[in-house]
Amino acid sequence: MSPTVDLPALVERLGVPGMPGELELALVHRSYSYENGRIPTNERLEFLGDAVLGVVVTDYLYREFPDLPEGQLAKMRSAIVNAHSLAQVAKGLDLGSHVLLGRGEESTGGREKVSILADALEAVIGAVYLEFGVEGARSFILSTFDSLINTVRDLGAGLDWKTSLQELAAALGYGPPEYVVSGDGPDHARTFTAQVQLGDRLYGHGSGRTKKHAEQEAAQTAFEQLRAEVDA
Repeated sequence: MSPTVDLPALVERLGVPGMPGELELALVHRSYSYENGRIPTNERLEFLGDAVLGVVVTDYLYREFPDLPEGQLAKMRSAIVNAHSLAQVAKGLDLGSHVLLGRGEESTGGREKVSILADALEAVIGAVYLEFGVEGARSFILSTFDSLINTVRDLGAGLDWKTSLQELAAALGYGPPEYVVSGDGPDHARTFTAQVQLGDRLYGHGSGRTKKHAEQEAAQTAFEQLRAEVDA
């Protein structure tokens, strides 16, 4: 595929006991495939890795926090396996420098894109699972996500700001929060901004490369603003 991919260096960074047979495939983004005879992409491995990651994290949270209700466990899992969290873990592994991208994605900063990094990490998890089985995948996931998992247990409302804001707004007699979102810039570098409307007032402010990220940031600042009003 590409002689520039240093697989041994990546294997060392991943901390797995050997070279997964499908590791190079896990790095093939569809943009590279389109420009190179439509070779197989990492999308099937991503599908597999997503499922493996979900099972391992869910099993760990269930066993580690026996007293937490289902809703809190679901928030914790969501905070761990969402695309932004996966992209941060991928950056820690320098996975972006190993992904095979087409020229178009390369020129528009594809190695830093949340979706590409998150998908590549899930594909790598799929490759690790195929090579080393459930226990090998479990060991890799728990060691790789250790810092994130330890952080999530202390996040409280920050596990899901939108849900936390909705719960606070309902407790205060407001209707469901509505998000006012606008976008600016070209498609490949678009920035979204968001505010939260509660009744006839606007709260908070958020921005990000995706609507979801902007809305979560707006929900956080709106939650903090609303909480400050209640506590005043």
